[in-house]
Amino acid sequence: METFQVHILAADKSFYEGPCVSLTIPTSDGELGILARHSPMIAAVQPGTLRYQTPGQAPQLAAISPGMVKIEKNDVLVLVDSVERPDEIDAARAQREADEAQEALLQKKSRQEHQIAQATLARALNRLRVKNMGIGR
Repeated sequence: METFQVHILAADKSFYEGPCVSLTIPTSDGELGILARHSPMIAAVQPGTLRYQTPGQAPQLAAISPGMVKIEKNDVLVLVDSVERPDEIDAARAQREADEAQEALLQKKSRQEHQIAQATLARALNRLRVKNMGIGR
């Protein structure tokens, strides 16, 4: 199968750079599937599950936070705040974060604090979902 170059970068680390057979990433318009020779585009990345397959390997998962993806000339750049493999996710910590965010949502706070709590809850729940999906692999 034909490959393309992918660069998956988080704010604090380079997650993966190299050849890729397929990449699926959550965007503001739904899941975006990318194969070699994809047309050029830029899209907003939403928190969710990133799926990617390198040559000769099984598909892999990662939890990602908001960011952007740029596709140009068989080269894909994914820039996100954070990206974690299932084995890197601390389920207990993610559950604590989700519980704290749910509690914050119940309290009467400013609009900004409410939005931060919503984003924190979405990230924590996504991390737990990816961790659980990775357990069976």
